[in-house]
Amino acid sequence: MDLAQHYTANEVESKWFKKWLENKYFHSEPNDKKPYTIVIPPPNVTGILHMGHVLNNTLQDILIRRARMQGYNACWVPGTDHASIATEARIVAKLRDEGIDKHSLTREEFMKYAWEWKEKHGGIILEQLKKLGASCDWDRTTFTMDENYYKSVIHVFVDLYNKGLIYRSHRMVNWDPQALTALSDEEVIYKKTNSKLYYVKYYLTDNSGYVVIATTRPETILADTAVAVNPNDDRYKHLIGKKVFVPLVKREISIIADEYVDPEFGTGCLKVTPAHDLNDYEIGKKHNLEIIDIFTPDAHLNEKAKFLVGQDRLEARKNIINLLDQEGNIEKIEDYENNVAYSERTDVPIEPRLSLQWFLKVKELSQPALQVVLDGKIKFYPDKVINTYIHWMENIKDWCISRQLWWGHRIPVWYLPNGDFVVAHDDDEAFALAQAKNPNTQKNDLKQDEDVLDTWFSSWLWPIAVFNGIIEPDNKDINYYYPTNDLVTAPEILFFWVARMIMAGLEYRKQVPFYNVYFTGIVRDKSGRKMSKSLGNSPDPIDLINKYGADGVRMGMLFASPLGNDLLFDESLCEQGRNFSNKIWNALRLVKMWQIDNSKTPTTINNQSIIWFREQLNASIIEINKNFAEYRISDALKTIYKTIWDYFCSWYLELIKPPYGQAIDSFTYYKTIDFFKTLMQLLHPFMPFITEEIWHLLDNNENENDTIMFTNWPVVDNYDENIIDEINFIFELISTIRSLKTQYNLSNNDLEIYYNNSEFKDIIDKYSELIKKMTQIQSITNKVPQMNTAETLVRTLTISIPIPETNLEEEKEKIIKELEYYKGFLNNVNKKLENENFVNKAPASVIENEKKKQQDALKKIESLEELLKKYNN
Repeated sequence: MDLAQHYTANEVESKWFKKWLENKYFHSEPNDKKPYTIVIPPPNVTGILHMGHVLNNTLQDILIRRARMQGYNACWVPGTDHASIATEARIVAKLRDEGIDKHSLTREEFMKYAWEWKEKHGGIILEQLKKLGASCDWDRTTFTMDENYYKSVIHVFVDLYNKGLIYRSHRMVNWDPQALTALSDEEVIYKKTNSKLYYVKYYLTDNSGYVVIATTRPETILADTAVAVNPNDDRYKHLIGKKVFVPLVKREISIIADEYVDPEFGTGCLKVTPAHDLNDYEIGKKHNLEIIDIFTPDAHLNEKAKFLVGQDRLEARKNIINLLDQEGNIEKIEDYENNVAYSERTDVPIEPRLSLQWFLKVKELSQPALQVVLDGKIKFYPDKVINTYIHWMENIKDWCISRQLWWGHRIPVWYLPNGDFVVAHDDDEAFALAQAKNPNTQKNDLKQDEDVLDTWFSSWLWPIAVFNGIIEPDNKDINYYYPTNDLVTAPEILFFWVARMIMAGLEYRKQVPFYNVYFTGIVRDKSGRKMSKSLGNSPDPIDLINKYGADGVRMGMLFASPLGNDLLFDESLCEQGRNFSNKIWNALRLVKMWQIDNSKTPTTINNQSIIWFREQLNASIIEINKNFAEYRISDALKTIYKTIWDYFCSWYLELIKPPYGQAIDSFTYYKTIDFFKTLMQLLHPFMPFITEEIWHLLDNNENENDTIMFTNWPVVDNYDENIIDEINFIFELISTIRSLKTQYNLSNNDLEIYYNNSEFKDIIDKYSELIKKMTQIQSITNKVPQMNTAETLVRTLTISIPIPETNLEEEKEKIIKELEYYKGFLNNVNKKLENENFVNKAPASVIENEKKKQQDALKKIESLEELLKKYNN
């Protein structure tokens, strides 16, 4: 067969992905097979592929491709999320660049721009995933604002409202002053920040002195409505009930007693600002305090502040210090490190803000969702994530589900002129409900709520809604594909998404949405820094794919991706992946170069090699399947890599390779083709393109419409460990002889090797031809040599190789060093076994392993001491 000298990844990958799509190999419809389902964590419709996506989707593709080969009807549903905050920010920025202010547009005009932008730019990431080789059912691609999905979200809001779980309330919320919207607690991240702690004097109105209050936010002093102290704090008991002046504004406020105040923090006095701090808001409710909101929605000071009106809060913070200092209100300023709340989306400090919002009561929904994880009905990998899940679910708060945006699912609430409202699926139903309340209501009297729902309120329905299971709860797709099998996601969205999908699944299907959740680590650079555009340390995956091939990039990501741990990415790993492709390609070229002689019978070496590789391959298959069962995907890859590179290419092919110009027997050749095919099947989920190409070339392209992806996944029950141990010993012996020949520059082929331990005679005799072929020696004999030799150990076997006399002292020194090493090793093992604490606490298997090390070391020391005696004589 005329094969190219070099593997051309981009050409092969483009060819096969096109063919896979044309033949609809990824498409699934319900049938009589057992289903295996994955739903993609939908990336933002605005997104482009980054390294985190590469890792996550490679893992999903591995699982789905293996499931196909296991005979499941595999369905991987792709799609994108409308991502309200991120997408609206992009659209607003684009309009601003064109000289258009969002607020100059009607909602309908803005949405027209938004949909145009989505159609032009949305979904780029899905095309990029195809380049990675993602075998999604692309016919099922879903967008969270598709018509049926939109209806599903609205239906769930109406249903939960009718169940009494959704309500509207004035509450203190997390406000994003850049996105101009409320956020849920889970959309807030805390960052350690180097701040200042300002000690401010509040003068008593009776001129008897002042109290000092420490604050990190002096700009909010202008909104203070009380000073609080702990009722048990003897320093301030006499002041309770007195009044102080608010600095600058000179408003009189009371000193109140509340046990919330920590006497140990700052001065033990707390300024109470109900409009701008959640805890202060709760104190304010308890004591019926006035609420003064001094911020505009974009966090500038308004007229109620009376000072610094129009200034941004951070600018006002600097400027108010000068004013306070001029008035004699500053006692001191200290450096202070504190946790500041930031918006997860826009990365600006959030502002606690009293606002009228919609909330979902989740306590009732959370209890069953916690129980299914505790009961093991849903398994987390790694299981350490369970503790975080338990903590969140046991401390869950009502979910703020409204967002002050236009892009998204509009809240299905219509307001009547009298302030009353109705909740409905559409405006016709709203009108009917409104007329039931007031028959005189006209349709144009109704005004729909301007806000949209939190993006997560739509994506929590993802495993159900992609199969239209909310609108048509008994359709064939939802009944067949749900519950899904595996979810691959990031631990950062454990509560945002995973926990909420479990709640929604149990509420609307009475079943868990998936059985297993695999949590990836964070992709970091080789220095351990999180990859980000701002640091400039995140490569473009498409550039990497163009350079190393999709298979190479997939391998590179998985090489460094242990279960649940962060991944230290280095581009050299992708190069290693490409080199692996070249190694396999060269192995194919070697095998396809051989001439076949049907009249030849297999040599002893070939028979032994076939028997050994069959058992080694079986051992690898068992190990790989065990790794998959434990979701140790990276370990499975490493086993496949070692099996192909070391066992197959470096040993097996070298063992059976016919002498130059000679043919190979047909039995060995076709056995080798079978082995090669099995290896490609094991590798296919990881490197789908090169395995498909080689699968066809192994069959000489006889069946072009065939595909490796539906062949049977290899499964075996056992292997012969004795054969593997025998050959491993022989390989160690071969490697040692090769090393000695190199060390002493012994290139002659008539070399005789000697050994002194008859215990190994049978095994060496059995594989003598194989040893001679692989070491290029004349013989290996069980007798004492009658000349100068270098002696070394292979396990406990002493082998001797004839060397010039000048090398004897060098050999003696080598043995002394090795002896010292093993004595030190034995000493460490003995210390462990003499340690009662270790022996009492360590598992029995660990103790046994240490005892085996002890015995092996003793044997090694004994053999080395015997060797040394010979040199001393």
